[in-house]
Amino acid sequence: MVARIAMVAGEASGDLLAAHLITALQRHLPDARFGGIGGPRMELAGFDAWWPAEKLAVRGYAEVLRHYREITDIRRRLLARLLADPPDVFIGVDAPDFNLWLERRLKLAGIPTIHYVSPSIWAWRGGRLGNIAKAVSHMLALFPFEPEIYRAHDIPVSYVGHPLADLIPMTVDRQEIRERMEITGSSPVFALLPGSRQSELHYLAETFVQTAAKLHERFPGCVFLVPLASRETRRQFEEAVWRCDAGQLPLKLMFGHAQDALAACDAALVASGTATLEAALLGAPMVVAYRMSPWSWRLMKRMRYQAWVGLPNILAGRFVVPEFLQDEAEPANLAQAMINLVSDHGVRARIVRLFASLHRQLRQGTADRAAAAVLPYLGVRT
Repeated sequence: MVARIAMVAGEASGDLLAAHLITALQRHLPDARFGGIGGPRMELAGFDAWWPAEKLAVRGYAEVLRHYREITDIRRRLLARLLADPPDVFIGVDAPDFNLWLERRLKLAGIPTIHYVSPSIWAWRGGRLGNIAKAVSHMLALFPFEPEIYRAHDIPVSYVGHPLADLIPMTVDRQEIRERMEITGSSPVFALLPGSRQSELHYLAETFVQTAAKLHERFPGCVFLVPLASRETRRQFEEAVWRCDAGQLPLKLMFGHAQDALAACDAALVASGTATLEAALLGAPMVVAYRMSPWSWRLMKRMRYQAWVGLPNILAGRFVVPEFLQDEAEPANLAQAMINLVSDHGVRARIVRLFASLHRQLRQGTADRAAAAVLPYLGVRT
């Protein structure tokens, strides 16, 4: 009997997670069929994308509201399809607001539901645990402090580590990468990562360009590496450069290659999100920044539990790298924090040592551990 596995991944990081899980499951179930909502990496692994993952790649309450009708229509149609032709298991990869609604209804219909990537209940909206218990047959957690939370609420859970910790080597040759990128000289190299979504560039692009201008005043020979996820985000960043009259800045715009930029830099300015974890795993000292619509920020601020938003700080349980959010994320603050990072070698060394410790903790063989948790729901013993 051929295993039929439905999946939903809502953005680039979910696409990566799901693609590796598909490959790991195929080693045990080579004839398994996968379908649902997914991205290009999943499709390369053999996934049948009924809708593209980019349909769900919006962030912030105001942004979601603008796309609400289209997203809910897709969700209703997907639910109807899965109930009419039930899969053996459903795996929701991140995208909790979309997937938990879907998982609750599928679980009620007798379909095992696995949620891959714990929602940030430890950061905000912890009241979701009751709904998660009703929606999820099994939770796959990426961070080591998460399973205890779920076990306290009798939710089956497995800690699987983070796939980026497996993919990124424990050490990188920064000089070799710089030579490959034709970066020479002794002036600082800065990486600017203003986000992967158009909504993030909308709020952060000009701020990052203006910060670069201040850094260039302080370090005239510096270089800026700017990896951008798509043609649309590159266009947004180029328009921000034009609006800021900053065409003279030594900006090296890149299609993707974020890890190369982070591995090559002396310090990075990073939009809060998975990129902060990538920076930590690559040993790049960073400053975290984020802006969203004022309305989304007011709601988020009221519901958050922790003082931190950057993943390195959350994992460490303290401020390891500086964070500047909303109105505090302005060029003077960001530039000064970046200057401090490249100037204080003792602080840099301590940050890099801590990042190496986090890397070892998260390096768990994630895809295989996740597959091992899924296979029993498909009748396969491991």
